[in-house]
Amino acid sequence: MQQPHEPPVQQPPGCGKLIPVGGNAGGCAGAIPKGPVVCSTVCGNPYAGLVSHLRAAWLSGKTRPLEYRLAQLEALGRFLEEKKQDILEATALDMGKPSFEAYFTEILLCKNELNNTLNNLSHWMKDEYVDKNLVMQLDSAFIRRDPYGVVLIIAPWNYPIHLFLVPLIGAIAAGNCVVVKPSEIAKNTERLVAEMLTCYLDSDCFAVVTAGVQETTRLLENKFDYIFFTGSSSVGRIVMTAAAKHLTPVTLELGGKNPCYVSDNCDVKNVARRVAWGRFFNAGQTCIAPNYILCSVEMQNKLVPALREAITMFYGPNPQESPDFARIMGDKQFRRVRALLKSGRVAIGGQTDEKERYIGEGLHFGYVFSTLHRVDVGFGEGLATRGELEGIFREGLHGSWARHPALEEEPALCAGQVVSSSLVHG
Repeated sequence: MQQPHEPPVQQPPGCGKLIPVGGNAGGCAGAIPKGPVVCSTVCGNPYAGLVSHLRAAWLSGKTRPLEYRLAQLEALGRFLEEKKQDILEATALDMGKPSFEAYFTEILLCKNELNNTLNNLSHWMKDEYVDKNLVMQLDSAFIRRDPYGVVLIIAPWNYPIHLFLVPLIGAIAAGNCVVVKPSEIAKNTERLVAEMLTCYLDSDCFAVVTAGVQETTRLLENKFDYIFFTGSSSVGRIVMTAAAKHLTPVTLELGGKNPCYVSDNCDVKNVARRVAWGRFFNAGQTCIAPNYILCSVEMQNKLVPALREAITMFYGPNPQESPDFARIMGDKQFRRVRALLKSGRVAIGGQTDEKERYIGEGLHFGYVFSTLHRVDVGFGEGLATRGELEGIFREGLHGSWARHPALEEEPALCAGQVVSSSLVHG
């Protein structure tokens, strides 16, 4: 079984010496005996050998044929099917994720992405012929999609399988070699990925690195041809700075703030059910979940009891005992979210249990609205009155200009809008 790649503890002298990493272990069908190598020199980067090994495999053209890409994608499908129970158990241990939520987000959505890729890959790989101008009439003009090379995928902890596997599917389909760095915070899921994923993929072209903050910093010192990062804005800046040194293109999927505007003439019960589902799915640990509600005082008085009713319908009279409610990931995140409850009045829920990392589904009044967009909200939606809307929209959102019905003068700044739904990318 191909082992996860970590920097060696003891570094022997001699610049340029390469130490093999990994090998076979019992029960790992399909593992390649001789795995990638890690540079273990005093003067070198501990991951340089691994990246060089993958780059040599990519330069050989091994990942380019359609048949190879399909074979590796089909192997991912076997990983999802054969390790389904292991994935459910690992996510339950990490964050108490209910089996339905784990299956839907970590397995089913990945299978859907995989099937769509398998069904369309041959078409995507074909040259796309385009129109020619006068100067190019004697030429052939077409778009050919070539792989970047060696890709680094850094995954977050909130959806620890989905958010590395979906980018990995795209990277394999495009013909790249890949280094996967799962989140070290989701320890059980990280262990599962490190031990099992390389049993299914070609270890000459794909590797899993288990690393904390310091090791990931060293990993980013290497030249990659593309970096896909999902996480916070603060870490995203570090990733982009490291990528800029090599002019490496990046995709940064960063967290944002998602206001939910509720108009005065909506179906209150329907809104309450949709908001409660989107907010408390995965215990609220979703970057596109509603962060706070914007509504009039009149709607606030109707919406609060409707939300209380929706929460009870979903999770019962005691949500802490519900099998359908997850837990906060890690003690640090728990303490951060608990501290937010002290900034105002809790209208619904708000109970905490540090041992279980449980924070009750809640509604929270009293944020300082001038700094609302700077708060990392995990639980507790703030309700703003109509008079506070304009400042929040202008200070807290980023993107293109779009007119919002709550504002009568200038349009509001927003990145995307979703109407009559939640937990959906705009």
